[in-house]
Amino acid sequence: MTTWPTLRTYTDRQLRRIALPLGGIGTGTVSLGGRGNLRDWEIVNRPAKGFHPGTAFFAIRTESPDGSVTARAVEGPLDLSEYEGAHGSGTQNHGLPRFRDASFSTAYPFGRLALRDDDVPVEVELEAFNPLVPADVEASSWPVAVLRFVVTNRATEPLTVSLAGSLQNFIGRDGASDVASGNYNTAATGEVGRLDGSEVGADGVLLRSGVDPGAEQFGSVALAVLDAQDVSRRTTWADRTWNGGLLEFWDDFTFDGRLDEPTDEATTPIASVADRRTVAAGATERFTFLLAWHFPNRRAWEKPDIVGNYYTTLVDDAWTALCSFAPQLDELERRTVAFVTDFLGSDLPDEVKEAALFNLSTLRTQTVFRTPDGRFFGWEGCSDHVGSCFGSCTHVWNYEQATPFLFGEIARSLREVEFAHATDERGLMSFRVGLPLDSSAQDWKVAAADGQLGCLVKLYRDWRLSGDDELLRSLWPAARRALEFCWIPGGWDADRDGVMEGCQHNTMDVEYYGPNPQMQSWYLAALRASEEMARYVGDGALADECRKLFDNGSAWMDAELFNGEYYRHEVRPPVSAADVADGLRETMGAADPTKPELQLGDGCLIDQLVGQHLARLTQLGTLHDPERVVTTLRSILEHNGRSGFDGHFNNMRSYVLGDESAVLMCSYPRGNRPERPFPYFTEVMTGFEHILAVGLITEGLVDEGLKVITDIRARYDGERRNPFDEAECGHHYARAMASWGAVIALTGFDYDGRTGVMRFAPKLPGMQTLFWSTGNAYGTYDLTTQTLHTREGHPNITSIEVL
Repeated sequence: MTTWPTLRTYTDRQLRRIALPLGGIGTGTVSLGGRGNLRDWEIVNRPAKGFHPGTAFFAIRTESPDGSVTARAVEGPLDLSEYEGAHGSGTQNHGLPRFRDASFSTAYPFGRLALRDDDVPVEVELEAFNPLVPADVEASSWPVAVLRFVVTNRATEPLTVSLAGSLQNFIGRDGASDVASGNYNTAATGEVGRLDGSEVGADGVLLRSGVDPGAEQFGSVALAVLDAQDVSRRTTWADRTWNGGLLEFWDDFTFDGRLDEPTDEATTPIASVADRRTVAAGATERFTFLLAWHFPNRRAWEKPDIVGNYYTTLVDDAWTALCSFAPQLDELERRTVAFVTDFLGSDLPDEVKEAALFNLSTLRTQTVFRTPDGRFFGWEGCSDHVGSCFGSCTHVWNYEQATPFLFGEIARSLREVEFAHATDERGLMSFRVGLPLDSSAQDWKVAAADGQLGCLVKLYRDWRLSGDDELLRSLWPAARRALEFCWIPGGWDADRDGVMEGCQHNTMDVEYYGPNPQMQSWYLAALRASEEMARYVGDGALADECRKLFDNGSAWMDAELFNGEYYRHEVRPPVSAADVADGLRETMGAADPTKPELQLGDGCLIDQLVGQHLARLTQLGTLHDPERVVTTLRSILEHNGRSGFDGHFNNMRSYVLGDESAVLMCSYPRGNRPERPFPYFTEVMTGFEHILAVGLITEGLVDEGLKVITDIRARYDGERRNPFDEAECGHHYARAMASWGAVIALTGFDYDGRTGVMRFAPKLPGMQTLFWSTGNAYGTYDLTTQTLHTREGHPNITSIEVL
């Protein structure tokens, strides 16, 4: 069997918050809890934190030759916080016997729970994962959770061991609504059927329901064991009062380790599948279970329109998905292990590996989905029961660096939607794209300055990485309109001097009025990207115009906005609201633009140089005076960095508390704080911290950048917060995938798909083995032997340079 790599191990109280998402890109997930419980069943087209079927657990039974029997839920001990409730513990499976000792080891997407109990003659490791293969979206998009129970006999004699999985038919419920029965806490009406997948070595059950086929909750779930030696199943549990159904099941399972249908006349649709084997003394057996799902009716964001799911177009139901996946399991597991092993084997600090790798889990959550045409879309994040902030929001998705370097197909899909569908004839790009795409893409009708400018930078980046000239040429007319939209009357740079003076809606969910470093940095990056693209397609006049505006805007920003420590915002209100062009204002900013509140002003902003940071990753060069960039970064750390938040006032959301260390969004070290600054100035958000770390590293402040990342991951330690859920405006927030940028920055990786030139410029002494990924391929490079190894894909490489 393939050995799984490990990066982090959690024990004791660190198990409390762990919830590792198990599922594919665009399929939703079930999460593996730190004690082995399956929690947060988010597979029915929506987030569903805290939702789980009434019955969902695995159990193990052992029997020795003398007839001694032990039986346990395959879970570790409950956390002390789960002990109390109005009627005792309200935690799922609270009354089941469980293992005394547990530890959780992981390197995403792998989760391994190790269980031990001196009273049980076996040790159990639960290995759980879903395939994740960079450069292969399809291989990474299976609606399946693999749950393998590795059982080792510690006794000196053979044991009869049975593993059973039980799952209530909950179809009709999704964690927020219940269309199948009137009581959220009761089983949904439905059916469970035995299924034989002997042709692929699967034996199990399919759970379906009589839900309206057009309902969002319509679908199916399958549970199966692979390569069973002595399989038994039941499709119902006894429907008895006083929770007698659980008692009847436990008695049945513990009697002989096999399952029989209950003889009761009244039953409830709970399925159980078991496999019984003989495990020799000192030997190990692996019981592999698959959990699959199929829910085709995804809604169009917050509207009732059904747009569907790509993954459900490939198979008919959950059982078909399971049987299609089973024969490929070994190969998909091998490829996933190869990726994680290569990545962990590279010479990157562990905190960088953890931040980059663990945040990839966001691509598997309900934050993202794919419509039946294969296009990719994303919320900003997930609230507990609904998506948070719809529309593949351009300004939030600007920050993430995971998709372009690992799944280029996804990144290019986002670019196609942004320019070919969300950008109108004026060049206004709706920063939230509507669905259905053919009728609603431009319904939002508001442009975000940073979002639109960032998309130009990303188009250049993705064209350069892929070398796909057709991508650029097909989207260039819309991209040109998006750039020229900056210069419309009443627009961002109406006088075409390279300075963003107009009304600028942005990722702080308000409008800034007047020149400010955040938007100006994005503008300069967009001008450089547009210059390169325009020159390539033969539009020399536009390229020259972009260069002229860039030179003027860069010089102006350094001369006028730099205050000796950092860049400030020069607030310039319009004379009247009528002077602001249509499509530039949203409803959350200043009510009166002539007297705007919610401005940055003299604040020291954490991402004031975000355009520069992305320009470095995209090889667009220096946008600002390099010395002032370094000074600014040092000032951000000095003024915004905090070690301990006990004395910090925050009138908004708290993502950092107590003795934790972090970098604030904004500070006002020179006073002059507006009475009402932009809303989030007192907060801490990891996506902004990650992009700051990228900037620090690219400008040579490597130790400082690594400390920022280390402080973030210390806050996501399993006890305080879930290591697989860096939240902002919702769980699994897209911006946090900026963390992959640190991998690019530390390796100094660059790949030009147009020329085939690959470059490395390592930032840490002693770096020898480097991980690289282009979005279409990945592998490693050994500096000592100057050997390039390609693990996936077929990159066009003409030369390799080490700087």
